Amino acid sequence: MRGTPLILLALAAVFVLAAGCTGGDDTPTTLKVVPAGSLLLPMEEIEAGFEASHPGVDVQIEGHGSIQCIRQVTDLHRPIDVVVVADQALIPDMMYRTMVDREGNYTDTYTPFATNQMVVAYTDQSRYADEITTENWHEVLSRPDVVVGISNPMLDAAGYRALMVTTLAERYYRDDGLFDAVLGDHLRPNVTVEEKGGVTSITLPEVLKQETGKVRIRDGSIFLLSLVETGGVDYAFEYLSVAEGHGLKYVTLPPEIDLGSAAYAGDYEKAVVKLGFQRFGSIGSERIGNPIVYAATVPNSASHPDLAREFMDYMITRFSEGRGEGWPSPLPA
Repeated sequence: MRGTPLILLALAAVFVLAAGCTGGDDTPTTLKVVPAGSLLLPMEEIEAGFEASHPGVDVQIEGHGSIQCIRQVTDLHRPIDVVVVADQALIPDMMYRTMVDREGNYTDTYTPFATNQMVVAYTDQSRYADEITTENWHEVLSRPDVVVGISNPMLDAAGYRALMVTTLAERYYRDDGLFDAVLGDHLRPNVTVEEKGGVTSITLPEVLKQETGKVRIRDGSIFLLSLVETGGVDYAFEYLSVAEGHGLKYVTLPPEIDLGSAAYAGDYEKAVVKLGFQRFGSIGSERIGNPIVYAATVPNSASHPDLAREFMDYMITRFSEGRGEGWPSPLPA
């Protein structure tokens, strides 16, 4: 450096310092949001809107089945800022260690915000697409050559709800063989079905994943879409918002069995699915039928809790407005 003017050295030092400060200021704050896969379509719009009003914030959306969403916090211990699930009961069951002493809980509160209902989704290429109706859907899905898709009930709320719907349908249509014909006889390993006191309980094995056969299983309801669209399955149990948002045909189900009406909550409770998870202590093993209600929470381990609550409030406001196809229905006031 001999002979270099001192003024140039001083200017160089200023530029280095300035560059370092700019890099720090320009680094965005990353907000990690893990929603149920059935919300991915509306979450794209919510992400864009929040980022537009919050310069310097990068919202990262990562969809999973609802049980897997919670496991990101409880079992994998990731610093997730917002968890959004398709079954509000999962949050207290899996994230509250105790209802009395909240010390050590993964979260202390949650907010319900939207509803949905189960439908049977299909395309024009599905077998018997020209025959299926709201009245005969169970007969069509019972046919041996019809391939049915469900999401994994060990990981996703839509999966155990598919089991509940077919169980409730058996009672509704007075057809004792309906559950077995559509799903039960075709799940490997076999499931155990028990009826006691008017309640039907389905106990699942620890591992349940099928690529072939009459029933095909994917980790989340959103992952069934490609199977339906390519003909890998003829019909899939899906949420209404997902079927509409992705342009699928669908048949609606009676409100007594579609898990979409608070008026029939007492009927839904007669279907129970017992999960076979032994590996993860946080899993609430018994899922009881109830009306579909989405809920969101900010985990106690969130990296940016204040910003996370602001995002959650913004998200819930957007859902309360009822945005149309692809969005679940707002929660009634």
